[in-house]
Amino acid sequence: MSQPHPIKVAALYRFAVFDEPAKLQPQIADLCTTYGIKGTILLAHEGVNGTIAGSAQGIDAVVAFLKTLPGCADLDVKYSHAMEMPFYRMKVRLKKEIVTLGVDGIDPKREVGTYVQPEDWNALISDPDTVLIDTRNDYEVAIGTFEGAIDPRTKAFRDFPQWFRDNRDSMAQGKTKFAMFCTGGIRCEKSTAFLKAEGIDEVYHLEGGILKYLETIPADESKWQGECFVFDDRVSVKHGLELGSKELCRACRHPISEEDKQSAEFQDGVSCSACFNDRSEADRQRYAERQKQIALA
Repeated sequence: MSQPHPIKVAALYRFAVFDEPAKLQPQIADLCTTYGIKGTILLAHEGVNGTIAGSAQGIDAVVAFLKTLPGCADLDVKYSHAMEMPFYRMKVRLKKEIVTLGVDGIDPKREVGTYVQPEDWNALISDPDTVLIDTRNDYEVAIGTFEGAIDPRTKAFRDFPQWFRDNRDSMAQGKTKFAMFCTGGIRCEKSTAFLKAEGIDEVYHLEGGILKYLETIPADESKWQGECFVFDDRVSVKHGLELGSKELCRACRHPISEEDKQSAEFQDGVSCSACFNDRSEADRQRYAERQKQIALA
């Protein structure tokens, strides 16, 4: 009997010290090719980050290898499953940072906040002394977030430091606790280190991120509202990590709903209400031609 969800998906990261990440790149790429794994893995001097998908045997082999790398024995890995391969190719890329904050000297291994398990998260964010911040991008927050969370409305993670500095005093208003979350944990670990470097003492983050919370906490006990955007062709997931209802605009890659598709600004593969005013007519003509070629193929 075939498995109901034959593709295994692994979202993984670890802040570690890689002296020569370029030497690891071909080893990881070759291993992924051998097992038919697809997705993206980022390597930097500060560690590894990525999401990959494939057979259970292949994913287990790649994860086992990554755990042998310096400082990666406790690699953070969250598994889910998909009916179809959510990626088109395999990319192993070298980066300056595995998640781009753009502030020199931030080290999540040195400046560490308090990890909060999903089972304890509701109590923390219900505390009136807690400032709750969603560290994700605006288009991610738009389809789901925690009850009472502040949305920085950032376009990219590198915008977070300036946003925090600009809004720190107005958010605090005598509150002492800052709690943050993101999809899988990596952005809130780095933003936690940033807040600690900025002089905030009580900083908390959701261990395992939204994905672990949705996997762990029953819907009837949850403070999560909506769906969680994921960076693959599943687009979004719900409680229990079940497939969500969102699709991608193929022009701007923002999540869209069935309601969004009823907009006069939506054209499949060409535009949606999120990008219509940011693209030129020449852009839309180019996208339309690309969509035509995809349909013919």
